[in-house]
Amino acid sequence: MPERGSAMPIRRRLLLAVPLVAAGCAGRGREFNLLPPLVEGYGHLTPIRLNVAEIEIPDPAPGAVRVDEPVPVRPEREMMRMAQERLVAMGTGGKARFLVQTAEFRREPLSSGGLASMFAGQPGERLTCRLNCRLEIVSPEGGRVAFVEAQALRQRTLPDGAEARQRAAEELIRQAMEALNVEFEFQLRRVLRDWLVEGNAPPAGAVEREDLPKS
Repeated sequence: MPERGSAMPIRRRLLLAVPLVAAGCAGRGREFNLLPPLVEGYGHLTPIRLNVAEIEIPDPAPGAVRVDEPVPVRPEREMMRMAQERLVAMGTGGKARFLVQTAEFRREPLSSGGLASMFAGQPGERLTCRLNCRLEIVSPEGGRVAFVEAQALRQRTLPDGAEARQRAAEELIRQAMEALNVEFEFQLRRVLRDWLVEGNAPPAGAVEREDLPKS
């Protein structure tokens, strides 16, 4: 259960400029085309304004990212991009820390058999994308006062064919990110509602009022 914090908002500091990387080689020496970040992005969505002074988005911890190349879109970068584009600091103290706990994209070759497999070339494969993130509210003194987690899992089985696999991998990561984005906001608004700032104005107490001297 979260504890009510005393932090208040005003400035936003992001510790990360999120570059999006994509590249890799398919079987038989074919290269994947470089793909852009998710077309829709997250900037068009309603910002999630938090009663903290800064947003921290550190690099994932060792072991959090498990990716089987080739991968058209890096899942951990998309998760960090989601946090960068959606979270807004609107307070004067404390911070919110966004953590990539799991960014997994796995390729599992399927066993081939029968006469058809002799002419099909590469066997089919199963794609799995597993995402898990955590948002922590940290007090000005440095202690964690609340947190929320969200996760998403998508899988898909494909026949052989490098081009089909490239597009399917991209679509799978897109679908997983869409699911994570929805779940993340739902959990945040349910669990961390005491740290949400509604509207564009700073919360009460963040702006001081001073009467002008009479002429």
